[in-house]
Amino acid sequence: MDDVAPATTRTSLGELGRLFLKLGVISFGGPAAHIALMEDEVVQRRRWLTREEFLDYVGATNLIPGPNSTELAIQIGRDRAGWAGLLVAGAAFILPAAIIVGLLAWGYTRYGQLPEVTSVLAGVKAVVIAIVVQALWRLGRTALNSMWLAALALASAVAVVMGVHELVVLLVAAVVAGVASTVRTTPTVGSATLLVPIASEGTRSIAASALGAVGAPAIATAGISLLPLFGVFLKIGSVIFGSGYVLLAFLRTDLVERLGWLTEQQLLDAVAVGQVTPGPVFTTATFIGYLLAGTPGAAIATLGIFLPAFLFVAVSGPLVPRIRRSRVAGAALDGVNAASLALMAVVTWQLGRAAIVDVPTAVLAVASALLLLTGRVSSAWLVVVGAAVGFALA
Repeated sequence: MDDVAPATTRTSLGELGRLFLKLGVISFGGPAAHIALMEDEVVQRRRWLTREEFLDYVGATNLIPGPNSTELAIQIGRDRAGWAGLLVAGAAFILPAAIIVGLLAWGYTRYGQLPEVTSVLAGVKAVVIAIVVQALWRLGRTALNSMWLAALALASAVAVVMGVHELVVLLVAAVVAGVASTVRTTPTVGSATLLVPIASEGTRSIAASALGAVGAPAIATAGISLLPLFGVFLKIGSVIFGSGYVLLAFLRTDLVERLGWLTEQQLLDAVAVGQVTPGPVFTTATFIGYLLAGTPGAAIATLGIFLPAFLFVAVSGPLVPRIRRSRVAGAALDGVNAASLALMAVVTWQLGRAAIVDVPTAVLAVASALLLLTGRVSSAWLVVVGAAVGFALA
């Protein structure tokens, strides 16, 4: 096993802030890409964590509600610099996306449309596929270290392709692995769940169509106070699990149907912006907050939806080592880990078919993969190059 030994010294708040600000700027592609970029920076390059420790933190964040890649950033910050690191890493990862989304909301309310970004994203998505495939390979070598776990991953992939709900697949994998550990010695790997809620291609298609055909937005509802706005997004951030579909469902139920604060088109445009901008998709809240109450509304909505993530990580973080010490719980988590890798692989295949559509994107994806395998080029720089190539090809 080629796991990287972590650094033993603590990390300064300045270094944490710089890293996660950079990741917040270049982390296009949804949670799978975010996790892949963090693994490259934190495990492969900086050696802050071993791959097993990284997987444990991914697993811990996916056992709690909220934006999982953001919670992973918060968890890494807590590990490297305590409570201050928890705040700095999380805020730094969220801030770039919140600013970008806020600026787009400003333009949207004034000009009635969103800027054309599909050409830039075409190059970025090809690079992102290569980054995620590389992360899958490295994490899979750590997590699937036995024929038993590899078989469980394969069965999980088949189930997902056949249409079985992802949460059902993960639950069954946990139960099977946990039960198996009680009747025989099951090889385990020092990792927890890699339960990656990936915004599905269907959600991204919705986002793309919204970007391409945005009408003039309705005027934001007058008289919406900041406290109810904060309460709505605090509730959503406290209870939501899953992909972009789930976020869309929660937002639609509360903001369109129950409260009547948004139109259907405004909601689709907000989700579109959250999908195509870098960083966490939960910055959709920033866009909606601005539409409803201007800059103060954007700040309050952003705080409300992300605050539970900080609290959940603060409470659950110290429990991770205890979970791993339980033989049955550890085996169950390893089963979920195998199924989660399968889910990530299936979704990556689906996204890859949509992202690699011609010779230029295929060449860009293959070249990115080769450069990543050499270890000589940072994945962050490859994302920037992908954006530049996409813009040039347009």
